Amino acid sequence: MFKLFNKYKIDTLQAIVINYFTACTCGLIHNNNAIVASEIISSDWFIGVIFLGFLFIAVFNVMALTAQKNGLSVASVASKMSVIIPVVFGIYVYNESIGFQKIIGIILALIAVYLTSVKQKDNNVLTQSLYLPILLFFGSGIIDTSINYFAPDDKIPLFSGLIFGWAFILGAFILIYKSIRFNKNFKVKSILPGITLGLVNYASIYFLLKALRIDGLESSTLFTVNNVAIVAFSTLIGLLIFKERISNKNWLGILLALISIALVTITEWN
Repeated sequence: MFKLFNKYKIDTLQAIVINYFTACTCGLIHNNNAIVASEIISSDWFIGVIFLGFLFIAVFNVMALTAQKNGLSVASVASKMSVIIPVVFGIYVYNESIGFQKIIGIILALIAVYLTSVKQKDNNVLTQSLYLPILLFFGSGIIDTSINYFAPDDKIPLFSGLIFGWAFILGAFILIYKSIRFNKNFKVKSILPGITLGLVNYASIYFLLKALRIDGLESSTLFTVNNVAIVAFSTLIGLLIFKERISNKNWLGILLALISIALVTITEWN
């Protein structure tokens, strides 16, 4: 989606804000529980809604800055390598299993993420604005960890929708500020791409949370498989649809991604 945004000169921030509004609407429509404001505000998970809505906007901006200052490869590696945070959290907080085969699978997954994310045309170096990829690493990892931690089992659509709703409100204020400060007008062509992204975004969060609640499937396994599969699959899409050149490192990363998925999932179901 973001590659298409760039190709067709779609304002990314505007599309992101529309995406949050769409995802919020999906959550509210999908929700089967009564919406009582007082109950939501007094619930244990409402603080998670506020926290995550803020992080969604903040990490998006950090990701954009990282790509500009350090290069796309650094941004991709920093965001996806952050999978180690929810993995470690699941092992230590939820007392999930850890064995030699699973450790090897996780290590191979991290190597695979790096190899598939590095592009030859990216000449920027990591040492530029080093704090940005560090912030992106921790921000992305905290988002994954917090979504799983705060989400109520019986109110996943409502929880997801409210997070996106809060992110939309914050994003709308940023758009209004930019419109006044930089005389930047809203573009109608941002609406349809934003709606499309919102549908995909809501579905990704909803099904991730549902998968995390499958009996016998540990979060450390799911986050590892999910992240490494995203990177490998995105690389293949780049090859087949956008005709990107894939280096030998990228192919090795895809191979290691498949091996790591096999190692981690076989461990899980054994």
